[in-house]
Amino acid sequence: MKKRPSWPSGQLVTLEHTSRVLDGNPLGDPVSRSFPVWLPPGYRSEGKRRYPVFFGLTGYTGSGPAHVAWKAFDENVPEQLARLTAEKKIGPIIVVFPDCFTAMGGNQYINSSAIGRYADYLIRELIPFIDHSFNTRADRDGRAVFGKSSGGYGAIVHSMRYASTWGAAACHSGDAYFDFCYRAEWPAVLTELTRHRQKPRKAGVYDLSREQARLEPGVDDGRVRLFLDHIYRKPRPSSNEVMTLMLLCMAATYDPSPKSPNGFLLPFDLETGELIPARWKRWLAHDPVNLVKGHTTNLKTMRGLYIDCGWMDQFHIHFGSRQLSRELHAAGIRHRYEEFPDTHSGIDYRMDTSLPFLYRALH
Repeated sequence: MKKRPSWPSGQLVTLEHTSRVLDGNPLGDPVSRSFPVWLPPGYRSEGKRRYPVFFGLTGYTGSGPAHVAWKAFDENVPEQLARLTAEKKIGPIIVVFPDCFTAMGGNQYINSSAIGRYADYLIRELIPFIDHSFNTRADRDGRAVFGKSSGGYGAIVHSMRYASTWGAAACHSGDAYFDFCYRAEWPAVLTELTRHRQKPRKAGVYDLSREQARLEPGVDDGRVRLFLDHIYRKPRPSSNEVMTLMLLCMAATYDPSPKSPNGFLLPFDLETGELIPARWKRWLAHDPVNLVKGHTTNLKTMRGLYIDCGWMDQFHIHFGSRQLSRELHAAGIRHRYEEFPDTHSGIDYRMDTSLPFLYRALH
């Protein structure tokens, strides 16, 4: 249990931004977003001093404001930042907590025709908006991105695809090695979707050929739409329903298809659970383990790259993190990879290591 801090807390301000990039997004999510920004103790809006700026990306079902919410017996991220500053482990920085929540429960901070252009939203809109609003070091060498889980995925993928924007990145338990972290969840998802078939199941003889005759591989036969409608009406989804929504969100992210029902395709047969290779190939094209070889030039320009994962991660992401580190080593890309004895949950304390690493990388 941590005591209440006695050091300067910095200042938390709330900004509102209306997006053009998200206008007309397929989920009908709000284009005007309010989000918090942490300013360090002693921040001055006037003068010549320019501050490094960090963007914190949350995991699935999270949003920027969640990082600044009060916690019992623990620190929120602004309190953690204030302590690290007081302990001189980091110098003065500005930290932005974007709101990228969607009706699918979140996103992976990449562009998707089925969800929205969230990479463009961050890079083309929020970064210029922040640079205009505060005394930032308005160049890639003064800018870092960090996150956990889906946010960690966003951080590592942005370091690969948008190295001209970010000087350093930290990935905590970011989604990697999709064959482990996602594929194992699909049987339960398919079972949950069966509850929403347009023609409810009945006990008795089951004719697979007749059932499959109604299906087009990867295409929703109506059960996904009925599930989504059910979720949007329900005040509190169950844990199984949240997991199902998450995997559908990933499908919308990695295999969007504007002409298909719901705007995306599915990687498994809805009746037999068999993998559809062509669809899964689209997913694997977004796996960080597979992205390294095509982005080595960008990655080699990064001033700092930090990755960590608990070796008891319940989504098995430690296996993917190890493979990701191996691929980075093989490509000659400097990075720091750490493991620790914990799961996927409640690991914000790991930012005690990553944030000083990022700060040093930009100096």
